[in-house]
Amino acid sequence: MRELVFENLKLRKLKDSDEHRLAALCNNKKIWDNLRDYIPYPYTDKDATAFIGFCKTENPQQTFAMEYNNEFVGCIGLVLQTDVYKLTAEIGYWIGEPFWGLGLATKAVNLLVDYGFNQLNLVRIYTGVFDFNKASQRVLEKAGFKLECIFEKSIVKNGVICNEYRYAKINSRFV
Repeated sequence: MRELVFENLKLRKLKDSDEHRLAALCNNKKIWDNLRDYIPYPYTDKDATAFIGFCKTENPQQTFAMEYNNEFVGCIGLVLQTDVYKLTAEIGYWIGEPFWGLGLATKAVNLLVDYGFNQLNLVRIYTGVFDFNKASQRVLEKAGFKLECIFEKSIVKNGVICNEYRYAKINSRFV
């Protein structure tokens, strides 16, 4: 798998040497508050090792390290769907707090969407965002995703029931 690059941002395979940095950045309650609960918190080196090991088994590659100016800053990936949804994937991402506000998430989303549409031949990429995660909603809108619907009272995070904003982008070859 080749790397995906835009300016000073690179998406690449995760490697064993990312373990400590991955754990250090992901072990942040502000990040975890915007992720699904299957991501552990606190996030340890052991969690990072297991995650990197899992990512090494992907074929095709679906999960990428985000590297900004040669520094690991976060992760982004696609979850390929199956059965009648086989041409669809869900996108997910997080960026370490020291790198928020630099436009990296939008660049990374655009790179991964191009990969999904052009290399994996996907028709549709979607994601769900907690109603309180306005920053991620802006990232998706800047990357050309459309708000398709709001699932009311469909998520429980930190004991609070909230809405899910469902965004999607369709491959232009199918529009």
